[in-house]
Amino acid sequence: MLRRFFSYYRPYKPLFLLDFSCAIIAGILELAFPIAVNQVIDKIMPQNNFRIILLACVGLLLFYIINTALQYVVVFFGHKLGVLIETDMRIELFEKLQRQSFEYYDEQKTGKLLSRLTTDLFDISEVAHHGPEDVFITVMTLLGSFILMLNMHVKLAVATFILVPFITVALLFFNKKMTNVNTEIYESIAEFNAGVEAAVTGIRVTQSFANEAYENTKFNGLSALYKQAKLMFYKVMAISSAYNYLMIRLINLFALVFGAYYTIQGELTNGEFVGFILLSNVFIRPIEKVNNMIEDYPKGIAGFKRLTEELDRGVAIVDQPDAVEVSHLQGNISYQDISFSYADHTKVLDHLNLDIAAGETVAFVGESGSGKTTLCNLLPRFYEPTKGVITIDGMDIQKMSLASLREQIGTVQQDVFLFPGTIRENIAYGKLDATEEEIEHAVALAHLKDVITHMSNGLDTVIGERGVKLSGGQKQRVAIARMFLKNPPILILDEATSALDTETEEIIQESLNSLAEGRTTLIIAHRLATIKHATRIIVMSEAGILEEGTHGELMAKNGHYKRLYEAQFHD
Repeated sequence: MLRRFFSYYRPYKPLFLLDFSCAIIAGILELAFPIAVNQVIDKIMPQNNFRIILLACVGLLLFYIINTALQYVVVFFGHKLGVLIETDMRIELFEKLQRQSFEYYDEQKTGKLLSRLTTDLFDISEVAHHGPEDVFITVMTLLGSFILMLNMHVKLAVATFILVPFITVALLFFNKKMTNVNTEIYESIAEFNAGVEAAVTGIRVTQSFANEAYENTKFNGLSALYKQAKLMFYKVMAISSAYNYLMIRLINLFALVFGAYYTIQGELTNGEFVGFILLSNVFIRPIEKVNNMIEDYPKGIAGFKRLTEELDRGVAIVDQPDAVEVSHLQGNISYQDISFSYADHTKVLDHLNLDIAAGETVAFVGESGSGKTTLCNLLPRFYEPTKGVITIDGMDIQKMSLASLREQIGTVQQDVFLFPGTIRENIAYGKLDATEEEIEHAVALAHLKDVITHMSNGLDTVIGERGVKLSGGQKQRVAIARMFLKNPPILILDEATSALDTETEEIIQESLNSLAEGRTTLIIAHRLATIKHATRIIVMSEAGILEEGTHGELMAKNGHYKRLYEAQFHD
């Protein structure tokens, strides 16, 4: 784990060496100060020459100025190092999250993932900055000051050092305890963030049901768990701080009592006595720093453990070593003996076979849970089949690179997701390097021109979080314009009009028909009136494919499709 942590320093070796070197020099100068005071008292002051004393004080002033510059370097460039490492970790984690499959996100809470990208990494940054130099400087200062103290007076140094083992044992004990508590805190804050994210994004539902009091109660419960974990942390920290405070003050007291005794006995000069007291203060300073480290380090350690857990988590869907880039697919699709079950072993598809010709428009209908959406989600490899093979133009999709496969497939869903920003930015998401002419052409094809004309800033109108300032039909047209810009040979329409009113649906349907022209199109349909034009309609149930044919053929069969159709239009 340590080797892995220090690997993040590799790109910033010069910066680390600058910070570390300055910290070491500053630590050495701190050790030199008591010796300098000892010499001033014992050798310079007896000369009764104020000019020499003044020169010595000027020397000490230069010493302070140098140390001030070193402190600036350590604080600024050290924190810069921590921020750079934190940023690298955050980028690495985000890239890992981008590669995870739909199944992974089915089991995750957004707030928890946000917590790992933010809160966890803040604390790791502090450890990345202070960790190596604090440990090294602490050990160096303790050993250096103790050696200097031994050089002055062995028995006094031993008497001063005798309490250190008690402090060391306590530090190890409390550090382990606080790391465990911090792991609980991270879990609590992740749950807390997830709860807040759900409450804020669902505020319209909450207010529509007048459930503010219920949400407040849930929030108070999450806050209580977070508060309890934090209080436990501070309780352990308080016990640790109080214990260490007593031990450190006893070291001071021992140095004072025994030092005074040996000075009276004539074994120490006054200068040595003052120098020893100053050295004892230097000696206890790293111990006090360790006491501060015990608050920050467990947080960083717990955060880094959570980071590595996420980075080490397997990615379910990846490119095969021999995966090839594909382009200009015709769109001949074949599902061969496909079975699929979710992670909880819920079976959705069982030995399904289906061939779709290039340019064909195939609509899937049937009851909820029959596997219509799952069947379509397997095509861009959002999920992997439990068994069987899917081919496009005769090639196994698992032998295609994920990026190139998904570039050939476009999806328009009922629940359109729009990013915060402008209409232009959301349309251009279909082709990031699109020209202004291409965007305007996509707008026209999606029947979006009139909508944009009536907006204050046209294409540059800000649409709010998830497109909240747009109606359902407007959001659908933005999504369709985005897909026109992508221009894929294979299209999946997942109940794209089921949530719209009849008038808006007709406009959107016209756009979708234009979009589907010349492409292999898979339609998941709820309203059967919208799929009469389909080349083929496939009726699905939990048992698999029940019927298939054109609208006219299925109505003539007087079977399951006809019953569904008449149930919708019995009026």
